[in-house]
Amino acid sequence: MSTAISALGGVGLFLLGMTVMTEGLKALAGSGLRAVLSKAAATPLRGSFWGALVTLLVQSSSATIMTTIGLVSAGLLTFPQGLGLVFGANVGTTGTGWLVALIGVRVSLTAAAMPMIFVGALIKLLASGRVSGAGAALAGFGLVLFGLTTLQQGMGGLAERLHPQDFPAVLAGTDGPWWRGMLGALTLVVAGLVMTAIMQSSTAAVAVTLSAYFANAIGLDQGCALIIGQNIGTATSSALAAIGASTTAKRLAVAYVLFKLIAAVIALLLFPIVTPLLIQASKTIDGVTLLAAYHTAYNVVGVVVLLPLVDRFTQLVERILPERGSPLMRCLDPSALATPIVAVEAVRRTTARALAAVCDSIETALVSEIRNEPLRKQDAVSVREASDAMRQAQVFLSDVAGPPETEDEQQRLTSTLHALDHASRLAEAAAATDFKTVHAGPDDLRADGLCAHAMGLAISIADNLGAPAGTDPSAKEMTSTHELLLQLEHFAAELETLQRTHRSATLRAVAHGTLTADVAIARVDTLRSLQALTRHAWRCAVHLVGRET
Repeated sequence: MSTAISALGGVGLFLLGMTVMTEGLKALAGSGLRAVLSKAAATPLRGSFWGALVTLLVQSSSATIMTTIGLVSAGLLTFPQGLGLVFGANVGTTGTGWLVALIGVRVSLTAAAMPMIFVGALIKLLASGRVSGAGAALAGFGLVLFGLTTLQQGMGGLAERLHPQDFPAVLAGTDGPWWRGMLGALTLVVAGLVMTAIMQSSTAAVAVTLSAYFANAIGLDQGCALIIGQNIGTATSSALAAIGASTTAKRLAVAYVLFKLIAAVIALLLFPIVTPLLIQASKTIDGVTLLAAYHTAYNVVGVVVLLPLVDRFTQLVERILPERGSPLMRCLDPSALATPIVAVEAVRRTTARALAAVCDSIETALVSEIRNEPLRKQDAVSVREASDAMRQAQVFLSDVAGPPETEDEQQRLTSTLHALDHASRLAEAAAATDFKTVHAGPDDLRADGLCAHAMGLAISIADNLGAPAGTDPSAKEMTSTHELLLQLEHFAAELETLQRTHRSATLRAVAHGTLTADVAIARVDTLRSLQALTRHAWRCAVHLVGRET
């Protein structure tokens, strides 16, 4: 009983240490985790590499995956780029297994762990910010080492009562049928899955497997079967977290589960070939190291197989979970709220898409009036949808976890609020403007044309800014956007000048008897509305592009 309690206590200390260390490392990284992932995932291949590296450093695939969900939801990464980071996170999370294999199961680390826990806890309590995070990471690492030592002691006692013969045989003997070995392997795969589901940590489950093998409680082939199940089991936490979450989170969770299942199928198909080779290699190479290598290779093979097929894999996941709801609000994913700068980018893209929708509605209404064509019903609806999206964006920003950390990020938030305010005013003005007013004079028709052209320019700018992207825009794209912005500014200035001259001429026409007062006032109000629409569209685009004028 005491040995079982010791083993369970070791697992508990290991899990606690991993949690504390991960939180400390995330606090130490700060917004750097978001910056690295958003810039490093230009292609799925690069994303896989950096996803593995970042996960290895922060010791948490969950942290990488949740950050990735926020970046994809905010439109900073495309879904295939996000998948690259998720694939890499699966490889990076195997690094802890190497720590267990090379250090944890071989020596007692209590003497080194205790000072780490004390010093780390002291720093955590007395310091703040990233220094406090570093203290938590140190204390967590000490708890991991102490937990491994306790687990090792417990497994040593259990090994006196447990032997490989007590577990199902995973390789058929020379006289036994082939299916008996496969049945035993599947039994241990299920056992490994259950272990991870209970512990909610594949790293802890793999640590138990490595410790059990080191204590001679299980065989090398049995350890491989358990590792396959433990890798599948780690997807259960992602599946549970996706319940009630956004479509993006659900898609990444489905992709994560499919990745684990495909990798498991490959491993099981190769099991009768690979396992005997590992047993043969264990005569010259330490078996614990071989199990750690198998754990890493298992995930690497899955990445190698799926990475070239990432586009088709993405299409499959999107078919399984099609996007629902308004396309204007897809970026407003609750997972982005944890990182202020990601939430700001989500609102910027929402504002850009709402700007495009409102401007498209205005342009269509103006062109319909100029050509004397009936207005399509759906164009009036898009203004209401855009207004709803911007109201949701305001609420979304109010729920952000905290203020941005740097001055540049604070300035970006300010410009985002300016853009959101102008876009909201544009939608209000569009809803209040009567585009059916009779335009008999040349200045009225010219004003309609200027406003329609301005709306077209604003749509082009908004489309450039609102499209999902995993990397920063190229210099050519930014030059094109700035040129469009200059043209939009020119139209706004020209319409403002026209509005002043038109007002004077129209009101004089009443005195000359060529216009009635009500018609004149209606024309003045309409042109004033067109000038306000153009100005709000221009100012919104200015703040979205980031060029103060």
